[in-house]
Amino acid sequence: MKHLVFVLCSVVCTAQTNQYMKVILSKKTGKEVISYSEGYGTVYDSGSKKQGIVDSLGVVTFESPYKGSILHVFKNRFILYSEETENRRKSAIIDEKGNEVIPLDDQEFNTPWWSKQRIISSRKGEEAVYDYNGKQVIPYSNKIRFSGKDRFFVLKDKNWLLYDLNGKQLSDREFKDDYNFEEGRALIVNEENQNEIIGNNGQTLHKFSKQIVNINAYPFLITRNKATGKYGLIDTDENLISEEIYNEITPEYFDEKEYIYLTKNNKTTVFYKKDRQLYSHAFKYLNPLSNNLFSVYNDKAKKSGIVDLKGSMITPQEYDFIRDFMVSGKHFIYLKKGREEKLFNKDLENILGEGDQVLGFYPESLIIRKKDQYYRFSVKDYSMTELKGISWIKRQDDEYFNVLNEYSKPLVCKNSDDLYGILDGKGTEIVPFIYEDIITFEDFENEFVVKKDGKYGVLNFQNEPLTDIIYDKYLWQKEVLKLDKSRKSDFIYFTRFKNNTVQL
Repeated sequence: MKHLVFVLCSVVCTAQTNQYMKVILSKKTGKEVISYSEGYGTVYDSGSKKQGIVDSLGVVTFESPYKGSILHVFKNRFILYSEETENRRKSAIIDEKGNEVIPLDDQEFNTPWWSKQRIISSRKGEEAVYDYNGKQVIPYSNKIRFSGKDRFFVLKDKNWLLYDLNGKQLSDREFKDDYNFEEGRALIVNEENQNEIIGNNGQTLHKFSKQIVNINAYPFLITRNKATGKYGLIDTDENLISEEIYNEITPEYFDEKEYIYLTKNNKTTVFYKKDRQLYSHAFKYLNPLSNNLFSVYNDKAKKSGIVDLKGSMITPQEYDFIRDFMVSGKHFIYLKKGREEKLFNKDLENILGEGDQVLGFYPESLIIRKKDQYYRFSVKDYSMTELKGISWIKRQDDEYFNVLNEYSKPLVCKNSDDLYGILDGKGTEIVPFIYEDIITFEDFENEFVVKKDGKYGVLNFQNEPLTDIIYDKYLWQKEVLKLDKSRKSDFIYFTRFKNNTVQL
């Protein structure tokens, strides 16, 4: 059996994924590499039960003298935890060599994912803000809260004050609570118990006589009637758009955010921001497509159709799946009913031939099956390029597509020699056709099992070997792959799960 060859050099390492670097560094150090990103990782020594820091070349730059853990914050900054007793631990901010940037003390740190500039230290019931060079930016106060990417609310004498990243107090105004800024605005309750929208420096932008519950569709605002619990819609000048008669009002959170959906009696009204008009529909479930079209779902028949903004039916509710895709800078609507598939262009013309199947949607083209042959299909000129030597392509489930998965994954294929490999959306081979089988999981995972010479191993879609191909069998256990060899088990955690460790 041919084993994996691991190459360690600064040039090669920059091309590897963080997942594969964990495997490489685990082999190099003989320790379990728990995490890796931005040139550094954390390692665990099963003998001493202590953690350390490793660089991209496999050099352990620091070994903790303490029982406890090390959390990688970003680049060469880490939180060192010293667990002195079961109920007590100390913390410090350290660099990659273990130098204490913020000294070890009885403190905890608040490290939001978006901030690589500031960190909050909590100790003895008070909190302070530091930068990652150990400089104190805001002195210890009662409480401090991140309020968006570049603002803090600081509690002093039972009132909240607004500060920026440099520790400058932005306003003398005292606030009732610590509010959250989105796109430079925050919804607050002011001194007169009114709803108010403030700007980044605490200044008043708008005041309202109505109760405002949501400003995510700004400059349109969702109101709520305290007595009835019903919702309405106004603009920032309190011009009435809809009465407070709806059970639910939902702004769009993704894509172009052109619409607001108002629901009552199991029917939805669409507010179109561009013309400020309300459009009543006879449907409850609407999903935006392109060109002011919507897919509408019938939960009894479990079928979908297409309507326009005014509610006119464009296609009947008889399709199993409808979705909008952007390919080569153009919108297309894909419809599937049993084995029948259609792809509408902006003029609602079907550009697929009879019996054509779409196997993959990609930013520049499609992969389709036409009369038992496989092609790369260009939507620019409707030309097709045959994928020669391919006898079968595994199809992904429609449920794969969501706001996080806008396009298909690379495709598992079989060639004319009955060997498996993987092609990308351009028809380029990214995993060679040398395997007896390739097994993927739920379409969401980046890891998959390969079979060769009767043995199993694990790769990812970057064609990086995460294990040797030496295992007798495997078992998928939802968030982890269990691989067995000679009554010994190893585990590979899927990367979308938090505690994704690799043990080899």
